[in-house]
Amino acid sequence: MKKNIAVLPGDGIGPEIIAEAVKVLDKIADKYGHEFEYNYVDIGGCSIDKYGVPITNEGMEICKSSDSVLLGAVGGPKWDNCPPEIRAEKALLAVRKELNLFANLRPTKLFKYLASSSPLKEEVIGGGIDLLIVRELTGGVYFGAKKTENIDGQLVATDIMPYSESEIERIGRVAFETAMKRNKKLTSVDKANVLETSRLWRKTMHRLSNEYPEVEYSDALVDSTAMQLIKNPSQFDVIVTENMFGDILSDEASMLTGSIGMMPSASLSSGTRGMYEPIHGSAPDIAGLNIANPLGTILSAAMMLRYSFDMAEEAEAIERAVDKVLDEGYRTGDIMQENCKKVTCSEMGTLVANKL
Repeated sequence: MKKNIAVLPGDGIGPEIIAEAVKVLDKIADKYGHEFEYNYVDIGGCSIDKYGVPITNEGMEICKSSDSVLLGAVGGPKWDNCPPEIRAEKALLAVRKELNLFANLRPTKLFKYLASSSPLKEEVIGGGIDLLIVRELTGGVYFGAKKTENIDGQLVATDIMPYSESEIERIGRVAFETAMKRNKKLTSVDKANVLETSRLWRKTMHRLSNEYPEVEYSDALVDSTAMQLIKNPSQFDVIVTENMFGDILSDEASMLTGSIGMMPSASLSSGTRGMYEPIHGSAPDIAGLNIANPLGTILSAAMMLRYSFDMAEEAEAIERAVDKVLDEGYRTGDIMQENCKKVTCSEMGTLVANKL
C-alpha cells in the first residue's frame, strides 16, 4: 500500500523526534510491503523565518493533498513577539480548519515499567491507566464570538460558547465508534447543571447512545471528572467532551503517567485524513542536543497507521516494540530510572525500529 504523508518537523526538538518516527515508519514499510512517500513542509517559527508566515499556501496544499499529516512541534520564545496574526501557533489552527479536524484523540497509558514515574500512589494506579479522551476541537468557546466593551465605565469581556446539535452528534459518533473498538465503555463529560450548551450536549449524547446498545454509557460533570481522574483513573476507558473541558482534562490526564514525552495524539476529520503529533511542546532549551524523548512521536505515527491507514497490525507492532524497549530498561533522560540504561533520542528511535 502506498501512502503520502505530509511531514511537518517544525521547531525546537521537532526535527529530531520526527526523524525517529520516520525511521520507524521506514522499517514498517520494509517489513509489511508498504510505500510511504514523505513531503516535508515548514511550519511555525522556521516558516516565519523563511517566508514571513507560519505556513505557506503551498505548504497547506501539500497537507490537504496528503493521506495524513505527521507533526513535530511549533513555536518557541524566539517568535513570542510576532504579531498575533502570524504567531507560530496560528499554523496549527489553520491546518485544523483547512483539514476539518474536529476530533482530537488523546490516549493516556501508563506503561508498567514507568509506574514509579506517576505522581499517583501505587494503590491508586494498581489497576493500571489506559484511557482515551475524545475532545471536540473546532467548536465551543474557543471559536465563538468574542468582544471587550466599555459598559458603565468599566471594561467587560464576553466569550460566546456555541454548539449545534450536528457538531455534538459528529463528535459523539466518533466517541461511540472509538468505544466500540476498545472496551465498549464511554463517559460523556459536561456541565449540564449550569450550561445550556451542556444540556443540549447531554440530550444529543443520550439520543446517540440508543444507537450503540453495546456501549456502557454514562454522564459525568466536568468538575467531578477532574477529581475522579486523580482518585480512580482506572474507572475510565473512553471520555468524550467539548473543546475547553477536553483541553483541560486531557492535560490533567497526561500527567498521570509522569512523562509528557510519552503521550501521542490524533486530530481527525470525518474522512480518513488526520494530523498526528506528540502532546509536548518544542522544548527549545534542549533542541539540537539529541536528548529529547521521541516515543510520543513514534506512538503518534502508530496512531496514524491505525486510524488513517487502517493498519492495525502495523500499529500494534510499533506499540509492542516500544513496550519491549522499555522492558529492557532503555530510557531517555526525562524517564530515566535507577538501574536503567540512558540513551539518546536517535538511539531510542533505532532501538524501537530494530525491535520491529
